[in-house]
Amino acid sequence: MWRGKEEAMDPYYSRGEVSNSDLSWLKRQLYPAGEWAEPLEAYRFGRLLDYMVTEPYRVDTLRKEAGGEPYGDEDWERALAMKQALLRDGTGRQLHGLCKGQEVMAGCLELEAYGVPFRILARCKYDFWSDALGFGGDLKSTTAETQRQFEQAAAYFDYDRQRAWYMDISGAERDILIAVSKKNMKVFKIPITRQSAWYKEGRRKYLDLAFRWNVLFGERKDFKTY
Repeated sequence: MWRGKEEAMDPYYSRGEVSNSDLSWLKRQLYPAGEWAEPLEAYRFGRLLDYMVTEPYRVDTLRKEAGGEPYGDEDWERALAMKQALLRDGTGRQLHGLCKGQEVMAGCLELEAYGVPFRILARCKYDFWSDALGFGGDLKSTTAETQRQFEQAAAYFDYDRQRAWYMDISGAERDILIAVSKKNMKVFKIPITRQSAWYKEGRRKYLDLAFRWNVLFGERKDFKTY
């Protein structure tokens, strides 16, 4: 997976707990014919938007660099326009104003799959998190132009799995996916609760992969997976 220069040096990525990205890596090893991962350039652009919104101190406007990586004029201007669109949206503005950015959480998940109890040391990093609200969410860039298209993309790229994983690590009762379209600057939102189909399907997905991880590697991540 692509990492910016500053991100590559972040100690978060060398920690021993298993992350959602590790589960994605395992899925690619188990099903190599699939194409579930976001394309590299799309992920790189998404990180630019993340930096601008949640870690502005890592953004060098004069050099047009974010996370130590240079970006072209077109991507830079598009990301700026998407940030502005997010802040014009009521929910986006609230998340930006009330939440901390890039909040790290970790814990030991006691799980059961296929009738077998197991545990796994897990970690995550929220794009948005509020202690006062007791929940957070994730920011996405998307090529979707409608809410329905974004929901289809969210299921395809396993964003539901990511959010269930984060909710179970943090103990949050709810969550939100918020996305800005690269195409038309529209803002899409998927609110999630533990009763929603998004959470239930996401948990089903991660339980399967976490179980397989535990069988293959144990409770931790003690080797470089990408």
